Amino acid sequence: MPLGTLELPEPLRRAHLIGVGGAGMSGIARILLDRGGRVSGSDAKDSRAFLTLRAHGARIEVGQRAQNLDVFGDPPSAVIVSTAIKEDNPELVAARERGIPVLHRAEALAALMEGHRVACIAGTHGKTSTTSMLTVALQHCRLDPSFAIGGDLNESGANAHHGQGGIFVAEADESDGSFLSYSPSVAVITNIEPDHLDHHGTADAYHAVFHDFVRRIEPGGTLIVCADDEAASELATRAEADGVRVLRYGRAATGEADARVLDYSPGEDGGTVRIVLRGEQLRMGVAVPGEHMAFNAVAALLAGLELGADLEGLVEGLAAFGGVRRRFEFKGRAGDVRVYDDYAHHPTEVSAQLRAVRQAAGRGRVVVVFQPHLYSRTRAFAAEFAEALGLADEVVVLDVYGAREDPEPGVTGELVASRIKGANAHYEPAFDRAVSLVADLAKPGDVVVTMGAGDVTQLGPELLAELDRRDR
Repeated sequence: MPLGTLELPEPLRRAHLIGVGGAGMSGIARILLDRGGRVSGSDAKDSRAFLTLRAHGARIEVGQRAQNLDVFGDPPSAVIVSTAIKEDNPELVAARERGIPVLHRAEALAALMEGHRVACIAGTHGKTSTTSMLTVALQHCRLDPSFAIGGDLNESGANAHHGQGGIFVAEADESDGSFLSYSPSVAVITNIEPDHLDHHGTADAYHAVFHDFVRRIEPGGTLIVCADDEAASELATRAEADGVRVLRYGRAATGEADARVLDYSPGEDGGTVRIVLRGEQLRMGVAVPGEHMAFNAVAALLAGLELGADLEGLVEGLAAFGGVRRRFEFKGRAGDVRVYDDYAHHPTEVSAQLRAVRQAAGRGRVVVVFQPHLYSRTRAFAAEFAEALGLADEVVVLDVYGAREDPEPGVTGELVASRIKGANAHYEPAFDRAVSLVADLAKPGDVVVTMGAGDVTQLGPELLAELDRRDR
């Protein structure tokens, strides 16, 4: 039975999702199912998301063929795609030939937001964690928000949910500009730093899309930005000039309604951030390590207050936040070696996370297995990646995970590895040899992190098994 009473828009009552195994697409499928829709979908390979979707009644096919559109015996009322789906995809070609409406994933999500008060979290870094923190904090306040996140909450194992609270929290993806489909009443921008230049082309164009996003805020809505980020702060100033209500957080936040960060104290399992909010000092525990995570929690706190949640409940919920899958996710321990997995795939993210790992490692060394993501990003930021990875003790750089891009001559993991200073660097282009190499490098007391947005996440369990085998 559907969980909610909101009626689905007509095109979404029988939807087919191409690439349904992706984080964003599987979340949309989950909400459609919860609201009584009939859902079919396909992907090139099997996914952990398929079990949940099939259990809720979806028809999911592995492999992409035109006949997948008719697995229920009738054609879909809409086909939903992401930017990653190429125009020659056989299912997309068939949909266009048959005149079936094709919606971008963001357009479908925007339709599902109708009838809710919407909070969108955007930014180059930290949006998944901040969206997740806000969601968990609101749940702790018993507000039961709907949510769509680019990662699975550790508390529930889910990346999306149709709630009864009249609030919709969504991660807003700027990578292809599709977040311009949303019209939030509360918008958070954690930071702005050039990325996804394969789509946007230039840093100016990348910055401009955030300005366009701010213009999408509903009249009377609120923009929340990190005052310590120069580009986000500049955007906030322009938004205020246009009449948008702005709240700031960070050390540079000075307004009466802002959240000014006084200090951050790392702890054994997370840390504590001290802020001034509404003229009062407040200490807030954060259960995930790293100052950057504490700043994300402060952003989530401000957003929760704007959505009408109770301050005490939000603080308790944020202190209990257990993290997101692939965000410094603990994979296990073998002997005295701890293994984590992290999604960081931009130099700033790598740097911030490795500082947090250094604190978590204590006296142990930090060993990183890094997989560059996208040829264009590797080419553009090779030197910056090398500088960030130099914060570790041992670094194993794999070859580039191309994702949607074709290989570029001369652009390999060696482009990064050869520039690393301050850490012992190893370039290993053979994915299947990486586990043995890392097991050779790891010593008792070390913290090992597999890092990147590609399939490097698969190495954690294999490494643990290899370390256990050697420890016998």
